[in-house]
Formats: sequence, structure tokens, C-alpha cells
Amino acid sequence: MPKFLFIFFLLGLFPTATLAAQLKTKVLSLMTPENVVRVFSRNGKAVILDSKGREFLLSMKGGKLTLVPQTESHREETLKPGMLPDGIISKGRRNIAQAWLTGPTRRYGHGILGDAIEASGVVAELSKGKRLQLTLDENAVFEDRLARLADLDGDGMDEIIAVKTYLNEGSALAVIKPGATGLKIVAETPPIGLTHRWLNPAGIADFTGDGRLEVAVVKTPHIGGTLEIYGFQNGAITLKGASQGYSNHTMGDRELGKAAVVDANADGTPDIALPDASQRRLRLVTFKGGEFRELAWIGHEGAAFSTAIIAADINGDGRKEIVYGLRDRRLIAVFIGL
Repeated sequence: MPKFLFIFFLLGLFPTATLAAQLKTKVLSLMTPENVVRVFSRNGKAVILDSKGREFLLSMKGGKLTLVPQTESHREETLKPGMLPDGIISKGRRNIAQAWLTGPTRRYGHGILGDAIEASGVVAELSKGKRLQLTLDENAVFEDRLARLADLDGDGMDEIIAVKTYLNEGSALAVIKPGATGLKIVAETPPIGLTHRWLNPAGIADFTGDGRLEVAVVKTPHIGGTLEIYGFQNGAITLKGASQGYSNHTMGDRELGKAAVVDANADGTPDIALPDASQRRLRLVTFKGGEFRELAWIGHEGAAFSTAIIAADINGDGRKEIVYGLRDRRLIAVFIGL
């Protein structure tokens, strides 16, 4: 295995500032000889894919980060017929077994995700095997790669959450339900209002601590993004709060996951870890009680994010760390509450 250069940053060298309560953090950095293509979670662990197609498990040894080569082959899931060429299949455990975006179309020329191919529809395969499909009108597309599944209204059944973009008015967040006659969009946020304006979901969790799931999104993540929290209740989407100065996507990148949900301050309410608008530092934010508070931020000496941001247990202590890659080939692991 190649020799890796380990660089250890403590609080004083890798600046962390707090605006609310003091949040103790420790940051470890690993310089890799090859570019990191993907960072993702598998069975709660952090997995790294490098530019040579090799997989590594990120772990701890002697107080340092280390990459353990993985010999087992993990093939990507075969795409469904008619699915987006870069689409992702979402798996569910309730009424919807799986869902995916379908009907590739070039009728919207934005190309925010690296090409001008978007989805014109969505398919849901129910737990009993029946398939339902929704096809959008010619004035809109799903400017997304996946149909997220979550029980937003607490009725025990999953809804589908996706980014619906109007050709002339920009993006909206859409909630889709299966019914007796098929899939139906039952609620959506107002579109941004201008063409080629997009939003990217940042996570789904009970961010307020009220027992209901909310959806976090970053609106216009490339031009001074705004972090927004939406709830879905009584058939309507409601904006619960907004805070400016964030980003969770890079123009032309297929990676949508530059944000992680983690209980950073161990208060029982999920928080959000995501880049600031410049993508040069990580911000840890809570929305408990319906109010935004920044718990901490971590600077990166001018290096921008290059991978997804995930929450995974690196050292086996049962707590999740925040893991991501930077464009200077550094892998970062943020340990919280140590």
C-alpha cells in the first residue's frame, strides 16, 4: 500500500469558531497520493474511491487516519429501463420499495449537473410490486438525480421528494404521493422565479425537534446560497426558517451530497454540516426550536470541497464523524465532542 502523509490539525491550527455554545472539535487530515473521486457511507463506515478505481475504508490507527484497501468488488446497481443515465435508485421500507427518475429529456438547457439531460418523470415501485409513474408537462423537468423517500407528514407512508424545475421560473421542491390512480404532486414550494435558478436538498430530518421531519435545501447554491427548512403538514409545504451564506453543490458536478445530517452537539436533535458560500470552510448549524444557530465552523486554508460530506463512525466509538475530501487531495475527518 502506498505510503501516506499524515497531517494532524488541532483546534489552533485548523480554526474553529463558535457563535452559540462551545463545540469541541478535533480535525484529522490525510493527504492522499491520488485524487479522491467519491466519499460515501457503506454500513455506517466511510468508504473512499480514488481516481484509479480503488476502494478504501477510512479508519483510525495509532491516533491517525488510515486507508484500508478493500478487496471485495461492489458493483453499481443496474439502471432501470428509461432511467436517467446518471440516476440513483432510492430504497424504501414502507409503502414504496424503490423509486427513480425516468424519461431523459433535453428540453431544459441548464446543465447544472454536468449535462443537459434531465428527467421528465418519476417511477415508484410499491412494496407489493406495482409500479406507478408520473410524467411532467412540457414546461417542467426534474432537475435532480434521485427521488428521495421520507414520511414527511407522519402517516406511516413515504412521500417522494424531488427538485422540480420550471423552464421559465426555475426550481421548486416537490412532494409526490402514490394514490389509487398513480403518482401525484400534492405540494410544492413556489419556484425561484427565474430560469436557470436551482435548489439542492441538504437533508431530511427532524431539525426543529418537534417530532416531525423537515427538508433542508440550499436555494441558489452557486450565487450566495440560502439554507431553508421546510415542513410538510396538512397537505402543504411551509417555510420554517432561512439563513444566508451556504452552498452544497459545485457548478457542473454530479455530486449532490455536499451536506450531512449529524447530531453535532449531542442534544438529540439532528444538525446540518455543509460548506459556506465560498466552499472554503465547513459550517455546523442547528435549527432546534425553529431558530438557526451556528455551532462551529472549520476553515480549509483556501481549499474547496471536492466530494460528498458524510457522517460515519471512523474510530468505532459509536459517534459519527464528519468526513469529506478537498481539492488539494486532503481527506478530512472532523471529530465532535472529544
